[in-house]
Amino acid sequence: MVLGMSLATFTLVHVLISLVGIVSGLLVLYGLIKGKRFDGGTAIFLATTVLTSLTGFLFPFTHLLPSHIVGIISLVVLAVAIVARYPLHLEGAWRWIFVVTAVLALYLNVFVLVVQSFLKIPAVHALAPTQKEPPFLIVQLIVLAISIVLGIFAVKGFRAAPAATEAAWKSSKAS
Repeated sequence: MVLGMSLATFTLVHVLISLVGIVSGLLVLYGLIKGKRFDGGTAIFLATTVLTSLTGFLFPFTHLLPSHIVGIISLVVLAVAIVARYPLHLEGAWRWIFVVTAVLALYLNVFVLVVQSFLKIPAVHALAPTQKEPPFLIVQLIVLAISIVLGIFAVKGFRAAPAATEAAWKSSKAS
């Protein structure tokens, strides 16, 4: 039992939270590339991605696993993203720092999705049962390359927000 749920139910909840984090993260990434802030999507992405990492620590374990290390890294990255986005309002360098940390958090979530897919989906598991085989490594390299390229586009696209949009946002916060 975890949080009053069977392990199977808790696993399903954890996976659903993770998938919401990935889908909302892709939406936020699209917005960043287009130079737009999707405030609601960003809040959902950050909250569900934090929850994904936190709930990962609630599964029974006897020693520190690679998944825990990824979870710790993700939480640190997310903390920086949240501070850059909310208390620091994406001002100055915090704008690109937010983009980089948001993209990195999304990448880590997708990285874990790939790992879990190779562990749990029989047809995929057969391709790389130990996750040291070429298919696993190739997929992870493709995910990393796509994340880097989209991250570069996101930094460039979100570099400078339209002045009118930022001025309107700041005046709405002041009133």
